[in-house]
Amino acid sequence: MSRHPEVKWAQRSDKLYITIELPDANNPKVKLEPDGKFTFSATTGQEQTLYELDFYLYDRVNAEESKISVGLRNIICIVKKEENKWWKQLLKSEAKRLPFLKVDWDKWVDEDEEKDDKSGQDMDFGGMDFSKLGMGDDDDDLDISDEHDDDADDQEPPAEDDQVVEVPIEESKNEAHIEEGESGKGKAV
Repeated sequence: MSRHPEVKWAQRSDKLYITIELPDANNPKVKLEPDGKFTFSATTGQEQTLYELDFYLYDRVNAEESKISVGLRNIICIVKKEENKWWKQLLKSEAKRLPFLKVDWDKWVDEDEEKDDKSGQDMDFGGMDFSKLGMGDDDDDLDISDEHDDDADDQEPPAEDDQVVEVPIEESKNEAHIEEGESGKGKAV
């Protein structure tokens, strides 16, 4: 006899997030059909306990554009909806609620808040290499000379007869060593 893993879900107008919580899943199989049929099976543990899911989603989906990611602790499915609209529930059946199915409040966004969602879940870093931002253990790039140790609080504002030089944006980009890629997004080097 099989068991059901814990399943969390959230939605946007164009997609669903379905997370199957099953640590150390062996041989996971996920099948998604255009009519919304979703099946999953995997084993886990020394006894090779079988976990299965088999249900119909509320409406039709685009199985070709949907994505699945298998991790060590869970399986994440991003399911593309066939039509961009909010569903009133996850499952087609209006029968009693399934005890293993829960809302993923970490990913949930209300319908009226979707346009204002700035949570960064779909953030594109444009291929940015974070190792070049000076956050690593490499101390060779750091300049720790006494001339740079002045506190900004100790500096006085320039007197009226002192000349203040403003650096144009293009020059400051060159000084900061920022390259623009084809996408127009800056990348630190």
